[in-house]
Amino acid sequence: MLFIEILKAVFLGIVEGVTEWLPISSTGHMILVEEFIQLSASAAFKEMFFVVIQLGAIMAVVLLYFRKLNPFSPSKSKAEKQETMEIWYKVIVGVIPAAVLGFLFDDWLNEHFYNYQTVALTLIIYGILFIVIENRNKNKPSRVTGFRELSYLTAFAIGIFQVLSLIPGTSRSGSTILGAIIMGTSRNIAAEYSFFLSIPVMFGASALKLAKFGLSFTGTEAAILFTGMVVAFVVSVLAIRFLLGYIKTNDFKAFGWYRIGLGILVLGYFIFLGQ
Repeated sequence: MLFIEILKAVFLGIVEGVTEWLPISSTGHMILVEEFIQLSASAAFKEMFFVVIQLGAIMAVVLLYFRKLNPFSPSKSKAEKQETMEIWYKVIVGVIPAAVLGFLFDDWLNEHFYNYQTVALTLIIYGILFIVIENRNKNKPSRVTGFRELSYLTAFAIGIFQVLSLIPGTSRSGSTILGAIIMGTSRNIAAEYSFFLSIPVMFGASALKLAKFGLSFTGTEAAILFTGMVVAFVVSVLAIRFLLGYIKTNDFKAFGWYRIGLGILVLGYFIFLGQ
């Protein structure tokens, strides 16, 4: 029985590791996956698992960007340390809108919008927006190509776009990347800033879920959670490297088409087969 649950955790970790960083909505995928793979655990544990598994994913960002985000590195000059601190200040500014509104309305939004209809529609709508915005920006030079050029006002504006991800199916990375591109950043800076914004967001969300659930895990629950986090970490490293390499020579339109296809699949499944 434990072996089967571990296999489920491995698969869920793979899904989390891929979909958390690509702008294709982890919720959209999880809502489909949960139809076929059900963890044999309490509802409270599963609610916690699907949030805390993100800690594995976020540690991939910490690993890959440890030097860039470490303001205390002895190998950095005083100017480089100051530049690193400015990145963190801009991350804090960008996190404020979603942190405040998420704290106030997250439960209400999930209660009213966590359904396949909302998830499918947001997948399709944002997929269309990716295609439209990329077509509009074709051959248009980016105004922000480095974090020094990213103003605090722009960082806050991107943070407002991140608020949209409180609606299930939007995709946190999708909303922030889309917002950053609209604000004139390069695709690379849009992706990296999205990664950095996720650090306090995911740590905060995981801490809240763990505090709510408590630390009284059974041995099976601990094994499932640990497995999911480790797999999410490994897969996230690969997914982040893939995305950064992909956008060097490609735009985000392929992800837009993918989102549209997935949204149609979610609608079709639940309308004709799921319910």
